[in-house]
Amino acid sequence: MNEALPYRRIATEEAFSVPEVFAALQEWVAGTGPDEPDHDFLSFLFGQDLPGLQRVRRQLLDLEDERLEIMDGFGVDVHLLSLTAPGVQTLPDDRAIALAAHVNDRLAEVIGKHPDRFAGLAAVAPQVPAAAAAEIGRAIGDLKLNGVVINSHTRNEYLDDEKFWPIFEAAQDLGAPVYIHPRSPSAQMAQPYKRFGLETGIYGFQAETGLHGIRLICSGVFDQFPRLQIVLGHLGEGIPFWLWRVDYMHPVRSSHNARPKLELTPSEYFKRNFKITTSGMNWHPALRFCIEAVGADNIMWAIDYPYQLTEGAVQFMNEAPISDMDKHKIFHGNAERVFGIAPATRPVTIREGGGGQGPGEAATSGSR
Repeated sequence: MNEALPYRRIATEEAFSVPEVFAALQEWVAGTGPDEPDHDFLSFLFGQDLPGLQRVRRQLLDLEDERLEIMDGFGVDVHLLSLTAPGVQTLPDDRAIALAAHVNDRLAEVIGKHPDRFAGLAAVAPQVPAAAAAEIGRAIGDLKLNGVVINSHTRNEYLDDEKFWPIFEAAQDLGAPVYIHPRSPSAQMAQPYKRFGLETGIYGFQAETGLHGIRLICSGVFDQFPRLQIVLGHLGEGIPFWLWRVDYMHPVRSSHNARPKLELTPSEYFKRNFKITTSGMNWHPALRFCIEAVGADNIMWAIDYPYQLTEGAVQFMNEAPISDMDKHKIFHGNAERVFGIAPATRPVTIREGGGGQGPGEAATSGSR
């Protein structure tokens, strides 16, 4: 492996927000109780003045200054931007629809100013599926965004419910990948996670989102939408590790609720219809396993900025004990293909060692 080769670095799960969404979520938190999913997470994010949280709030709202300084400091070429969880999915219908459109307009504006540094995933309001489908059409067709982000369940309902299928139909027709980003577990499953604060990044996020992925597979969604592409972060939210057992157990019919018969095995759908990213999983044994389990063509690099630090994610992939071909695929080639991100138009920065601490990044992780 030639470590001197330049790598274009496209980070594919990079969060941002806008003041209007911050204000709407703060208002929502003030009017709800702790039984509402994401209430505790957002209360912590907005309600504490710890240095790490101050940094996260500041960096979520910054798009063109500190963010670009940090990207330059560690040789990150592109951020694929997405509205931070839970997006607009906790909000009333009309407000959610309007805010999603506003966010997408702002995103397109920033990408237009920095087309070689940013790409973007469209926010939608899944609580109104027809409006979400229409916004996908506008965001992909008119604004030229690169896909869609949905923060797992919406009002405790999952996308395998047929009422949400207009979203998938629009995404498939437009070739728009759907990034299913974590949020706190739905109300039906949340309570056991709360005693020890397990409902966020330590375990609840991945348990929630992994369940969502398995539901989509076992529901038959991908027989209906065979070209639909779903993206999961955190090296697939645990699903790659369980693929053999899911295949083994799927034909064993539940005694109380028979699963639909599928055209393929669950693992075949995962390898065909899913891509995974490395966000927040800077662990070489897990990366090597996922390359063996699902293939390097299905894996993309991500930081999870600003909740995770850029330096660690860059160093992790720089030092990954994998082939140079796979490193190029994961760092940039797969993202260019999957999200339609244009090839590099500026020189690629060679910064193999990760360097020192970048501007504004304290040596601590964020709020999750």
